[in-house]
Amino acid sequence: MDKPWFAAKRYGLGSGLPIAWQGWVAAGLFLVGLFGAALFVRWPLNMVLEAIIGIAFCVVNAAKTKGGWRWRWGGDE
Repeated sequence: MDKPWFAAKRYGLGSGLPIAWQGWVAAGLFLVGLFGAALFVRWPLNMVLEAIIGIAFCVVNAAKTKGGWRWRWGGDE
């Protein structure tokens, strides 16, 4: 894996804040996509579009998180 975009959370599952500019761009595009779908697409299509955007962001986020997504108990890893 090349350079990670997101830091792993210290407690729990998932990732924390972005640690690279690519992560910030991905998070920004995620938010723009959600707001764009909410503002410009009518219900129920916007719900489907927002689900697709959310799943795509989670896939990218999991692939680019330092150490991957797994449960953490707060130790120094």
